[in-house]
Amino acid sequence: MSDRLAAVFLRNSTVENRVVFMLRKHWTNVTSSALLLTCIAIFADTAVAQKSVWEKGAVLQLVSEKGAGEGPAWNPAVGLVSSFGSVYLHDVENPQRGEPQIYIKDLGTNGLLWDAQGRLLCCQPSKQRVIRIEKDGSQTVLTDKYNDAPYNQPNDITVDNKGRIFFSDPKYGPYENLPQKDFDGNPVEGVYMIDTDGYVTIQLMHDVDRPNGVLVSKDQKHIWVAGNNNNNEGGERKLFRFELMSCCGGILADTKEMIFDWEDGRGPDGMVQDSKGNVYVAGGLNKDDAAHETNRFKGGIYVFNSKGKYIDFIAVPKDEVTNCTFGGEDMRTLFVTAGGSLYSIRTKNKGWLPVTDRK
Repeated sequence: MSDRLAAVFLRNSTVENRVVFMLRKHWTNVTSSALLLTCIAIFADTAVAQKSVWEKGAVLQLVSEKGAGEGPAWNPAVGLVSSFGSVYLHDVENPQRGEPQIYIKDLGTNGLLWDAQGRLLCCQPSKQRVIRIEKDGSQTVLTDKYNDAPYNQPNDITVDNKGRIFFSDPKYGPYENLPQKDFDGNPVEGVYMIDTDGYVTIQLMHDVDRPNGVLVSKDQKHIWVAGNNNNNEGGERKLFRFELMSCCGGILADTKEMIFDWEDGRGPDGMVQDSKGNVYVAGGLNKDDAAHETNRFKGGIYVFNSKGKYIDFIAVPKDEVTNCTFGGEDMRTLFVTAGGSLYSIRTKNKGWLPVTDRK
């Protein structure tokens, strides 16, 4: 089976397409006497594969036309916030909601995440640092340098159940004079960990090409990392998973596992997980007009189970699909940022977030 056929299968997850996919996969090994048994097995596999993560009858809804470029983050005590120059607050529970309101003006953030104490963790690429918004509204700089050099553009953020913070530090735009370098003077786009005492260590140096989305798994055994080099021809557009050390939370770089490859399409971006450990990943592209990206993998949310197997997809019509999070009173609404707009869709499983998992 060709890679192109596999991509078409992923974009069109109807029963018919799954059957065609599996028939082509098995056809060369099928004799006439075994055809019936093969078809039975194929249809049985199809029935299992058709179990969707979306609530029955759920459709994607437009929540807001603006204020949602990146970093959606839910806190039941506050609501849903997102990044778009300023941090915006969306009144998602109100059917008569108006436009989103400015929550924190001109903060210049990207990835956002409420921690278990209800404080807002922020990647602030505009100032090359990671900060925390305290409950009283004050700002604490968690880190703005590593080895006495500024970061590139802190992008996305995740936290484990001990309070250790991981963040990615890619560089988008002009690639000259990256401030972070390795011992040989080579530029570094890394993943870093801020320990509970504030000490910062680099966890991944050259292991992922332009790391973007990061996510510590619910079971605390893995960290998922999105390789998102969409700016360069041949750049990596892959989703990876690494094991975490149980003793100290560090990333074991030699356990790198490739989960999915968007090839020459737009690679993975932000991600979130549900209570079953399924991981929802923003990625793909709708318009085939980018210099180094195709629309072979459509823009939307790609879903993988806890073992890394692709299981579902929902198309999102607006480019670029950047991030997602769970929220709402019952935690069964997935919110998606795309092209500055906010979308939502209902899910079968509850979402899982540090702020809603407080002991």
